[in-house]
Amino acid sequence: MSYIKDLSDVGPGDIAAAGGKAVGLGGLILAGLPVPPGFVLTTAAYSHFVEENNLAAGIQDLAALPPQAEPQAYADASRRISDLFKTGTMPAGIAAELGAAYGRLGSGTPVAVRSSATAEDLATASFAGQQETFLNVRGMVELSTAVIDSWASLWTARAMSYRAREGVDPGQVRLAVVIQQMVEAEAAGVMFTANPANGRRDQTVVSAAWGLGEAVVSGAVTTDDVVVDAGTGAVVSRRTASKDVMTVYAENGTREQPVAAARRREPVLDDREAAELAGHGQRAAAHFGAPQDIEWARAGGRFFILQSRPITALPEPTADTPESWPVPYPNGLYFRASIVEQLPDPLTPLFADLVDGSVAKSLQALMAEALGRNVIRDGDVGLPTVNGYAYYYYRSSGMWRMMGKLPTALGALARGKAHMGIAGWREFSHPRYEQAIKDRQAKPLAELTGEELLAGAQALLDAGTVYYTAVQSIIPLATSSELAFRTFYDKLVRRAGDPPAQTFLLGYDSQPIQAEKSLWDLAAWALSDPGLTEVLLERPTAELAECQRTGSPPAGVDDALWQEWRFTFREHLDRYGHAVYNLDFATPVAADDPSTLLATVKFYLRGQGTDPHERQRLLTERREELTEQVAARLGPRRRAAFLRLLRWAQDTAPVREDALADVGLAWPLLRRMLLELGRRLVASGVIAEPADVFWLRFQELRTAVEFGLAAPGARAAITGADRPVRDAAVEERRMLWRGQARAAAPQMLPERRWMEKALGSMMPAASQRQRGDVIKGVGASSGRVTAPARVLSGPRDFGRMEPGDVLVARITTPAWTPLFAMASAIVTDVGGPLSHSSIVAREYGIPAVLGTGVATQRLATGQQVTVDGDAGTVSVEHQERA
Repeated sequence: MSYIKDLSDVGPGDIAAAGGKAVGLGGLILAGLPVPPGFVLTTAAYSHFVEENNLAAGIQDLAALPPQAEPQAYADASRRISDLFKTGTMPAGIAAELGAAYGRLGSGTPVAVRSSATAEDLATASFAGQQETFLNVRGMVELSTAVIDSWASLWTARAMSYRAREGVDPGQVRLAVVIQQMVEAEAAGVMFTANPANGRRDQTVVSAAWGLGEAVVSGAVTTDDVVVDAGTGAVVSRRTASKDVMTVYAENGTREQPVAAARRREPVLDDREAAELAGHGQRAAAHFGAPQDIEWARAGGRFFILQSRPITALPEPTADTPESWPVPYPNGLYFRASIVEQLPDPLTPLFADLVDGSVAKSLQALMAEALGRNVIRDGDVGLPTVNGYAYYYYRSSGMWRMMGKLPTALGALARGKAHMGIAGWREFSHPRYEQAIKDRQAKPLAELTGEELLAGAQALLDAGTVYYTAVQSIIPLATSSELAFRTFYDKLVRRAGDPPAQTFLLGYDSQPIQAEKSLWDLAAWALSDPGLTEVLLERPTAELAECQRTGSPPAGVDDALWQEWRFTFREHLDRYGHAVYNLDFATPVAADDPSTLLATVKFYLRGQGTDPHERQRLLTERREELTEQVAARLGPRRRAAFLRLLRWAQDTAPVREDALADVGLAWPLLRRMLLELGRRLVASGVIAEPADVFWLRFQELRTAVEFGLAAPGARAAITGADRPVRDAAVEERRMLWRGQARAAAPQMLPERRWMEKALGSMMPAASQRQRGDVIKGVGASSGRVTAPARVLSGPRDFGRMEPGDVLVARITTPAWTPLFAMASAIVTDVGGPLSHSSIVAREYGIPAVLGTGVATQRLATGQQVTVDGDAGTVSVEHQERA
């Protein structure tokens, strides 16, 4: 039996025999890259050594530690296993083959001895660095010792602990050993063929230092860092470090020595060398079909590739975060308020193109109807994007013209003119919105042409925009009514010991509260069947959501029972599943993906949360009791004013929540129309997956429709100049969006100090210039809680929410309400004391600090924070050092 394989003979099928590192080196040789000569002592040699020395039973007894074992337990086990290996002797057959292979490299040649584990350097499990490497090994005696030490390093404490956490059976791992001729490196380092900081596959990152590369890998020396454009070879950025020490050969092994003063600030690689090295990296990545983490060295002016492994946990490609905020049109002001509050993230391209003109049209129509003539001219108002973020734009001349008509417009609002106000919403705006949806549901989507689907999507978005514009007339009414009642109560009614004004406004039904009660009732219904409860609790949420969509029951579940559950849950989705997390239609609503609602059902099934029916009953009883007590002590005139203002506030506040909850009423159908277009464009070869349709520009989508590529059954792809979307455009836009999403969009543009002072109090968020450990906002619900923060960017993160966390978000809409049941407090970047977040937080009796402007930027998940809803502050708690 042969125990040796030349590195040039190691292929992808040799993982079990040669380990991940050796397979990687074999691939580099096959790709024609410069790799130092060497060979691999296979895992069969390791197994034979263990068997001949009767070590297997002892190793497995010592290695059988649970993942939660203390570090010291792993350290003790590793030391005792190492002692076992030291008692062993190299079998004669292995020693003979090892000596012959070493002789072919040249007896006495310095070599590197590297571990190559079977569960190492794989795309699915990169255990790199868990075992030992020995450098500058000379002579057969030293080589045999290094090989045995490498075998023993399969059981280092860090390796055993890592494998236990990853669920790797210790009885299944083996170790091969790579023996490779040393390179007398004048410089060395590591190279990532994709940028690990931002995930960009078009950038290669090189770290370089003088001397051998072991100190670079271990982090013992400071490196030069160079970012190279993978396509052109141009250096994108460079940081040259002060390199004080370098690793060099010793008589045996290595040692550190100072870098000569003249070379400390000298770049290790010039631009040409960095481009050459990056080219080697791209060839390796192309060969392996995945981004690579590569170790390299330079000797005699020539590069050598010493090792290559897949990069694991590489983030999605992300563009640079914007630092400047140039405005598209001069002579105007830009605000992130009103409808923009429902757009906390950068917009996807298709939504941005469609919503801009839609908002301008709806505002023009409303103002014309309210005032009897056109006050808003073309170009006066828009919803453009700056770095992807939506802003209300007002041209200066148009703003002054509208300000002059403000008293008349407020009078029209008070009279309910132009279908504004509660009566207008109930009798006109809401029914008209519903009718627009019904009109588009008349024909199955599969029977619609591409032109009909695109026109339908536009019409539904316009209907939603018109509806939202009408809803904006309810918000000031609700705000005015609550402020009027609160002011009257605080100044003329409230005595010491009396509850705050908002206590009189709690306990009323609204659509978000009804949706919460519906989920509670669903959980109660599921609890009546232990089998269904078990399935809902134990199966992954994603699996349950898929079974809900397809109708196929989870494995082992009675079909009739599942269909009954599915029908009941579907009723909930039909009634409440249109609530939007974000007005951008690229974000699924619960009707599309009910995972967040299923997670809330699980929360209730575990016995967590409180009964919303009982909570509402208690709040109602307290409200009515307090109302009677306060009214009884007031004189006739003051009592009449108190009750009149109270009824006004009580009648208006729930309507605001109902109106906002239905903003997305058209979104399920609108999304289905666009995704139907997306499916047809996938079949035509225009885009890769249906959801890519949201990342097209409107003109691109219209061109594809005009070419007939969105017709039912269209299959022929088009190429060349006629192709509506250039290759990789969708991924480039996603990459740009991810970079933009990291930014904190200013509330007003252009950024001027005088604007912040003059208009800042009117914005829905506080200053973004806050510093320090105390973040200020608006106290919107009283109370004080200290708990871990949970920063959520949207529904894709909802599964990370844990009971008792402080929910931190840019903004919450009615669709976020299920998370309030789990939260101990609420913190948002945008919002105020009369926003959705404040109303629901009060219902739940949890503190809320809203409109901080910076919470999602300044806080991190897991940080301990104190939320003071009375003071309107969020404080970061620092652990005291022992």
